Amino acid sequence: MGILLTAIHVIVCLLLILIVLLQSGKSADLAGAFGGGGSQTAFGARGTATFLSKITTIAAVIFMLTSLSLSLYTSRRTGSSIMEGAAAPTQKQTAPAAAPAQNKQPGATATPSQPAQAQPNPPNQGKPSDTKK
Repeated sequence: MGILLTAIHVIVCLLLILIVLLQSGKSADLAGAFGGGGSQTAFGARGTATFLSKITTIAAVIFMLTSLSLSLYTSRRTGSSIMEGAAAPTQKQTAPAAAPAQNKQPGATATPSQPAQAQPNPPNQGKPSDTKK
């Protein structure tokens, strides 16, 4: 069934392309660009439907119906959602608590639950700095 429907869909698609290319344009001159002059302009008077325009309409309807039928056929054939085969989400595994590493900064503390943070230096209590000698 699916192969037959796909074959019809492809044939109608090619037929629709050929029919549209065979039709004449709708007044391609300058007056046609603004909707004036000629009976086949975009906003002008509408003439009778030609044989090619009727065939175009029929081919377009068949194309839409085969597209809809193919999508319904594909979804019912599988009968499941794409998410049904997905694995259920698992909880994160926590790493075991590691021994605190030696701190490279003086006064830094590290606990397994908190990252290492440097403690602020105590304020200079009136002592002269030793940087200038």
